[in-house]
Amino acid sequence: MNSRVAVVAIGGNSLIKDRQHQTVPDQFAATRETAVHIADMIAEGWNMVITHGNGPQVGFILLRSELSSHVLHDVPLDSCGADTQGALGYMIQQCLFNEFKSRHIEKQVVTVVTQVVVDRNDTAFQYPDKPIGPFFDEAKAQQYRVERGWDIVEDAGRGWRRVVPSPIPQRIVERNAIQALLDKGFVVIAVGGGGIPVVEDKRGKLSGVAAVIDKDYASALLANDIHADLFLISTAVEKVALNFGKPNQTWLDHMTVAEAREYMAEGHFAAGSMKPKIQAIISFIERGGRETLITSPENIKRALAGKTGTRITR
Repeated sequence: MNSRVAVVAIGGNSLIKDRQHQTVPDQFAATRETAVHIADMIAEGWNMVITHGNGPQVGFILLRSELSSHVLHDVPLDSCGADTQGALGYMIQQCLFNEFKSRHIEKQVVTVVTQVVVDRNDTAFQYPDKPIGPFFDEAKAQQYRVERGWDIVEDAGRGWRRVVPSPIPQRIVERNAIQALLDKGFVVIAVGGGGIPVVEDKRGKLSGVAAVIDKDYASALLANDIHADLFLISTAVEKVALNFGKPNQTWLDHMTVAEAREYMAEGHFAAGSMKPKIQAIISFIERGGRETLITSPENIKRALAGKTGTRITR
């Protein structure tokens, strides 16, 4: 039996298939499918920390908050992150629990609501660029700019949206708790949505900030912190491609860090999809990480056997 440790970052498609399947029952159905593929790894003996995105779910909370603003208080962004870590953690826990029951796997799953320290002087706070929440007309957007101090941008002709910083993660506060649970044999769900961004004062006390941390960057940091043998990013595609979606599209089985940087410089990986995943893997490798893999949930087993997926190495 394998006894290695993997950090598996599951993407949005693992929780929400498309815009027509966004309800909580729909999310459970998608998560049940993903749980099968994760359980395959665990059945092979992998110890595991699972991370996940939360962008759409945070958006739902913010939209509900906006629609009910005449009767209820706003929900701060850091609290949205905490809420979704709990809700999505519950969903993944239950789906894995039931999958383990059907396979007679003696494992328990636990969610750690995770805080991630960011640098209050990160330049991202000067240039917020991550759109969140609902669209507004210009008048409402400008009202919120004044009343709430929001940064607002016009979004591709679709309306106006709030934008927040996306700082680089520096330290995972609950790192030791995650490690202790892993050492005791638990499957751990952590750093959901990239973690709740917090800043530290001179006394070491924490406070939440209105920001969003990229979940793949935070997952890479966690993978380094716990000395994971494998950092696996599960996404919507079986492999990484050059010229994605074009007639000359080329799938990649392997690339080095140097090749990945060259491809990014040539503009091959989109900023809103594959590029941050590649950058996160590069950061993992450059901090001493070993094995990496990008593939889709249904291809995880084949990818681990070397039959598909994209590997990035030093």
